[in-house]
Amino acid sequence: MSNAHHRKKQPVLVRQQLLEVAARLAASDGMAAVTLDAVSAASSVSKGGLLHHFPTKNALLDALFESLLEKFDADIEELMRGDPLPQGRFTRAYLRAVSGLNERPDDSRSWTQVTIALLAEPRLRLRWRQWVQARAEEYIGTDSSLDAQVVRFAADGLWFADTLESHDINGVLRRDLIDRLVELTGK
Repeated sequence: MSNAHHRKKQPVLVRQQLLEVAARLAASDGMAAVTLDAVSAASSVSKGGLLHHFPTKNALLDALFESLLEKFDADIEELMRGDPLPQGRFTRAYLRAVSGLNERPDDSRSWTQVTIALLAEPRLRLRWRQWVQARAEEYIGTDSSLDAQVVRFAADGLWFADTLESHDINGVLRRDLIDRLVELTGK
């Protein structure tokens, strides 16, 4: 009997491992590199094992997007817990989570690839739109001012600039920009 038959099955850990491998492949080689064969080989999980968790490449990419979105949500929630001012709290957390992505290279590279996929994949754009709408509804009482919306659009612009590496927004300039945007969230 092979070792596989004696090994304790841990489906949650295997699923997480597959998502981490997919994120690494996307970050290092782009979304096109995230194939079922490549993820299977890089994770040492059989193709059948991978297909058990993700029957198609789209299912794998959707799960990768959801995994990143859950981390992003967790970052925002943590930032909100540390913010004593209710007015604009979500917007400040969103801004800080977005601007903080470039400080975490692994997350930044994964989000770069997912952002590119968002532009090309209608189902991912729809999922992102649903997330944005749900947050807008959830925080309508504290984050619906015009200034809060301007800050979130500016955060999206910063995210896009970071993704494209189109602007040199580092150090003092970045801190000043974020500080100025934070000021707007209290209005």
